Amino acid sequence: MTTTIRIFSAIMLSIMGLVFSEVRAQESVKTDKTTISIETDPSTFLFNGYALHIRIKPKSSEHLLIGAGTYALDMPSFLVDMNKSNKGKGWEVRINSAYSAFAEYYFKQANNKWFAGLQIGVQNYKNANSHVLNQESKYANVLVMPSIGYNWHPLKNGLYVKPWIGIGYTSKVSGDNTLGSYEYEISPLANFVTVHLGYTF
Repeated sequence: MTTTIRIFSAIMLSIMGLVFSEVRAQESVKTDKTTISIETDPSTFLFNGYALHIRIKPKSSEHLLIGAGTYALDMPSFLVDMNKSNKGKGWEVRINSAYSAFAEYYFKQANNKWFAGLQIGVQNYKNANSHVLNQESKYANVLVMPSIGYNWHPLKNGLYVKPWIGIGYTSKVSGDNTLGSYEYEISPLANFVTVHLGYTF
């Protein structure tokens, strides 16, 4: 994705939320129909990335959302340095692309307030190291991440803000995580905290 497309996607998501806010505010909530939500993670754009997620509430579902998403970003240095084996070793780490399936169970009502989730997916990494010039390593990890979060509707319409935290398991399934004599240690535990912005149609 180019920078222009990423910025355009974020702007369009915001515009759609504002355009449909008045219409959505006048509609009654129905649990006997299928709804679709589109969301993004704005923080990915700050780290040279992107995120696009789709969530579906199946017809007559009172608590469950299912969906899929794709994302990419340059890993912030503080996340790389959380693993002491990689700290100060010159690593530049990028999730070059990732694809996941999601399920979210809402304790009160689908797409509203507290939820517990599960993400299962594949992350494709591209690493460089400042001590090894003009080379990069590529590998893929599988990720299984339970999460907990809160879906907040500040304007009482389809627009929502969704902070969540996840702690999951990750493992390399293909590729190479070494450059020269340096090996990037892949931690089996993956921690993540973020805030998604979305709109339900």
